[in-house]
Amino acid sequence: MADDDLEQIRRARLQQLREQGGGSSGGGGGGEGSDQDAQRQREADQRNSILTQILTPEAADRLGRIRLVKESRATDVENRLIMLARTGQLRAKVTEEQLKELLGAVAEQQEKEESKIVVNRRGGGGWDDDDLDDLLKDV
Repeated sequence: MADDDLEQIRRARLQQLREQGGGSSGGGGGGEGSDQDAQRQREADQRNSILTQILTPEAADRLGRIRLVKESRATDVENRLIMLARTGQLRAKVTEEQLKELLGAVAEQQEKEESKIVVNRRGGGGWDDDDLDDLLKDV
C-alpha cells in the first residue's frame, strides 16, 4: 500500500506542475505570455510566408544577409515590400536588382533623417572677445 500512496503523490505533484504550465516564465498570468508569444510567432510566420511569395531566392538571401548587419534596415525594407504586395503594386517576384534599388532608396531616406543636426545658441551670457579684453586690462 505504501507504493500506491507514493504513486498517488507523484501523480498529484505531476498534475500540479502541469497546471502551472511549466510556469518558469513568471508565475501568475502565465497564459498571457504564451498567448503573446503565439501571436508574435503567427505574425512572423505570416510575414515570412508573404516574403517567400514575393521575393526570388537570391533577393531573399540578400535580405537575410542585410538583416545580419542592420536589422532595422531589413525590417524597413520588408515592411515596404509587404505594403506593396498588399496594395497590388507588385506584378512579379522582386529580383535581387530591384531589391538593391529599394535598399538604396531606404538608405537615402534614413541618411536624411539621421543627418539633421540642429544647433541652438543662446543669446547673451556667453564669453566674447570684449570679456577677454576686460580681464587682460585688470591684470
